[in-house]
Amino acid sequence: MAVPEHELEQAEKRMTALRESGFAVSARYDRRMGRVVVDLNTGVQVAFPTHLVEGLAAASPADLAEIEISPAGLGLNWPKLDADVYLPGILQGMFGSRRWMAAQLGAFGGMARSHAKAAAARANGRKGGRPHKAAAKL
Repeated sequence: MAVPEHELEQAEKRMTALRESGFAVSARYDRRMGRVVVDLNTGVQVAFPTHLVEGLAAASPADLAEIEISPAGLGLNWPKLDADVYLPGILQGMFGSRRWMAAQLGAFGGMARSHAKAAAARANGRKGGRPHKAAAKL
């Protein structure tokens, strides 16, 4: 499928604008800290923990150590893991797909502990626990 010339020009302009705020020149995995460290062309160094990123959380240190930088410098790739990270997204706090991020937030919210939540759980327990789901009628 051929891409129209005007769409290609627009894409190149967007990429140039994104690169102006910085692009990766090197990336490495810091085993001791469990983080990926990225050096940008601006002199800024960005590090993020692998356990927060979709596709990297359960990876071995050996697999995490093999990182490739995209030609534009805006993405990182782990070939052994078939995982990709978009650096502008990481800088905005997006560590995975929307579905994955929502699942992570839901799991984190479920682990929340507060006096109100504990009191509600005790009150629910005194009532016999969670109500059973009604069987669907056909």
